[in-house]
Formats: sequence, C-alpha cells, structure tokens
Amino acid sequence: MSTFMQKKENVVRKWYIVDAAGKPMGRTAVVVANLLRGKNEPEFTPNVDCGNFVIVVNADKAVLTGKKMEDKYYYHHSGYIGGMKSVQAKTMMATKPERAMELAVKGMLPKNTLGANAFTRLKVYAGEAHKHEAQKPVAYEV
Repeated sequence: MSTFMQKKENVVRKWYIVDAAGKPMGRTAVVVANLLRGKNEPEFTPNVDCGNFVIVVNADKAVLTGKKMEDKYYYHHSGYIGGMKSVQAKTMMATKPERAMELAVKGMLPKNTLGANAFTRLKVYAGEAHKHEAQKPVAYEV
C-alpha cells in the first residue's frame, strides 16, 4: 500500500466561518491556522498548499486572558534608525482588532511561501457582517 500524496491541481478548497466572540484569541488562531493549512483534511500533504478559506467574524470580541491587555505589545520597525514602534494590546484591540487576529494567525503559519499563500486566504472582520455569503461558508466550531 502506498502513501497518498496530494497534487496542487486536485485541491478542493472549502470556505469556513469561525466566530471568535468570547473565545481566547490564541486558541482561535490555532484553529484558524490549521484550517488555512488544511490539516483538518484527510488528504493533508505538508509540502502542498491544500488549505481552505477562513472567515473570522467578531474579532473585536475575542478575549485576551490574564494581564495580556496591559503587558502585551505589538512591535514593528519603520526601517530607519530609531524607528521601532510599539502598540499596547489594549489599544490594538480597541482600534484594529482585525490586525491583532491576523498577527496571531500569521505567527502560527509556516515562514515560507506555503504560509504566505495560506495567509492570503484569511478574511478577518471586527463585527458579525462579512461579504462572503456567495461562497456559502460552513460554520466551524472552535
């Protein structure tokens, strides 16, 4: 019996919708990252991009446990000397909760072209509304 290896031409992508309301952001990000990679599929192959599309709604209602709202910082650099910028998690969740969820998921994806391609299939929305009803997404429970 031989091992089945998925081909990129045969990949069938599904659309999933994940509700992040009241759930820890990290736990939600793990589930989303696995769906983006396709690790929930029986035909998963590590070297083939066989992931799905994922819509995350209610990102503004995701929960950070412990003292992360005060202690956690998001950093980025402008590229210039002294250009380090930092944003507190409390501020990020108040102004751009979609970006906070995207960063959590992006950190759990592989740091190569497979991860970059998987990240393009992530759609994050702060509220309940999204514009992907035509794709008929299936609800996925975290």
